[in-house]
Amino acid sequence: MELTPLFFAAAVPAVLLAGISKGGLETAGGIAAAPLLALVIEPRLAVGVMLPLLMLMDVASLRAYWRKWNWADARMLMAGAIAGVLVGWAVFGAVSSDAVRLIIGCLAVGFVIWSVGRRLGWIPLGRPQPPRAGLFWGSLAGFTSFVGHAGGPPAAVYLLGRHLGKTPFQATNVVTFWWINLIKFPPYVALGMFTADTGKAVLALAPVGIVGVLIGAWAHRRVSDAWFFGLTYVVLAATGLKLIHDAIV
Repeated sequence: MELTPLFFAAAVPAVLLAGISKGGLETAGGIAAAPLLALVIEPRLAVGVMLPLLMLMDVASLRAYWRKWNWADARMLMAGAIAGVLVGWAVFGAVSSDAVRLIIGCLAVGFVIWSVGRRLGWIPLGRPQPPRAGLFWGSLAGFTSFVGHAGGPPAAVYLLGRHLGKTPFQATNVVTFWWINLIKFPPYVALGMFTADTGKAVLALAPVGIVGVLIGAWAHRRVSDAWFFGLTYVVLAATGLKLIHDAIV
């Protein structure tokens, strides 16, 4: 991994999108980050670069949404996520780089299909979810978060079914993924997903992530998220298809 202009051309928008998403515009930007980086560096390193940055964004987001979450729902998702992270660890330790590209690419394209279907009403959401369903959806969130920082959709299925308001929904997401990212860190270390170069990249990109969080927190209260999602869907679809192509060709 080299910190070239090409790397930063992909990394800066990726981290900015992730920060905006963390700050208040649901999950789309966070899911876009790893696929964008995986276009220019080894996919495990792409996921590894993003984790410390996401953890830094988590701290900033926690301050913005402190105690605004629904703790009962967050606790169920957090408990379920432990099993999902363990399964993700086993998968990442057993597959090739191309398989990782394929997984990340499929998650990106799948998220676009899921999101568009949700917005067009093809995928009904909001059905009542009993509290214990959080264990199942949390396990899926833990797995998809581990392999591609893409845990948002499973968590959203559960939280939308709990009929939270916009701010409690976002705050519960924030505290849940603060926990998931925290428990992902030791397995990432064990898998060798951090290097001296990834450390340098994290230091260089940290200010970009903080700026993104601040923009997202501001936009959460003032800006329609339609434009943000439209841009992110295009980026996700394009990068996801490219990763799938690279993995199988």
